[in-house]
Amino acid sequence: MLTPAVTSLIADLSLGEPPTTWHPTAAMGSWISACRRLRRSSNSLGAALEGAMTVASGMALTAAAGHAADRLIERAPVGQRALVEGLALKPALSINALLRAARRVQNLLAGNRVDAARRALGRDLVSRDTRDLSVTEMIGATIESVAENLSDSFVGPLIAFRLGGLRGAYLYRFINTADAMLGYHTPELEWFGKTAARLDDVANLLPARSSAVLIAIAAPFGGGSSRRAIHVASRDARRTESPNAGWPMAAMAGALNVRLTKRGHYTLNSRAREPVASDIGRSCSIVLAASALAATMVDAL
Repeated sequence: MLTPAVTSLIADLSLGEPPTTWHPTAAMGSWISACRRLRRSSNSLGAALEGAMTVASGMALTAAAGHAADRLIERAPVGQRALVEGLALKPALSINALLRAARRVQNLLAGNRVDAARRALGRDLVSRDTRDLSVTEMIGATIESVAENLSDSFVGPLIAFRLGGLRGAYLYRFINTADAMLGYHTPELEWFGKTAARLDDVANLLPARSSAVLIAIAAPFGGGSSRRAIHVASRDARRTESPNAGWPMAAMAGALNVRLTKRGHYTLNSRAREPVASDIGRSCSIVLAASALAATMVDAL
């Protein structure tokens, strides 16, 4: 019998994302944007308090909606409950969109459409400025995004679902969305986004490290090395500013035996070769296998 996690993965791979008009994450983003527009503080303490209230109120609304969904699913016939719960879980996670975006960059680079690849990378995968990135840096950034988003977009929601049902999965998604929208070191958001950034750090402690292990286990599906993935993750994961992002990224660098560099910030697996476009496809194969493994395992824990 299909479990909710496996059902959700199958739905994601076969159906893709729900329409934006009723996607829960879009609603979360609208709430965060509205609170950001309404902020009135002009000092760091006031900005921090308003940011904390934005996150707290959004989490309360999300928890209430998730709790209501959990209660409704409890009324479904037992034989249909896993299917219904899996479909309800689907909008809280996404791996299909990630892999499609990464392969789009790979295909554009393979066709020597560098400017189009640069625009696709900046639009779909990374928040950094892509205008002056070299082709090698673009490939590396794509691989990094594939690895990191295994944690943020799939493993994290699954673990939260296992611990707290739909309410847990959607609370994780809200925290992750708030960090993605507010967690920047800019004059406007440095303090307003502080709560979102710190909560996201805590929420991803387990998912990031679990994702590194999953990448290592799945490494052979991309022609990679499990042993090297664990070695590089253990050695280089703390080189990034984020306490979490370095774990899946370093594991992927080791699995593929490539050097991943963000100019002026970090280098992972520094003695390895530079990545090439085909390594993007290899990273996608590893993440797809890791996702299937995670979905299979989460309900057995």
